[in-house]
Amino acid sequence: MNDQSTIRVIRVLLVDDEATLLEYLSKRLLRQGHTVKATFSGEEAIEAAKQEHFDVAVVDLKMPGIDGVETQARLREIQPFLQCIVLTGHGSIESALESGHEEAFQYLLKPVDYENLVAVIKEAYEKKMKLQEAKFQEQLEELHHHGMGARGMKNAIAELRKIYGFE
Repeated sequence: MNDQSTIRVIRVLLVDDEATLLEYLSKRLLRQGHTVKATFSGEEAIEAAKQEHFDVAVVDLKMPGIDGVETQARLREIQPFLQCIVLTGHGSIESALESGHEEAFQYLLKPVDYENLVAVIKEAYEKKMKLQEAKFQEQLEELHHHGMGARGMKNAIAELRKIYGFE
């Protein structure tokens, strides 16, 4: 029987300079069956995003080196559909607004409630999938409109799948 409520594996990129928090979140998310990549800086996160696709990034706002706002901007350049959730212990209105300029999916204060974070990760994943699917369909229609043959269409679809991380 095909169960439509099957939990999807969400590819999560964690970015925080606090090793204890990274370890805690990684272990809990992995136990739930998600794929997790933990990075200790914005620079590491950017390199990771160049190597593999992620659905959601959980980014600390205040880090040495590249801060969370700049990290989000660079991650979105590499993976435009990636949804970023901002975590910070420095919860000021200015920080929240600054994060909003990079279209943070949501802004959460530390210490973060794990169950709430998981719910927000799932919401961010759903948003990413809807945006990605809409763009994918738009591009498929564009290919179809140009009257590509079956072989050309198959190759183009394979390329789109690779771009969108559907491999």
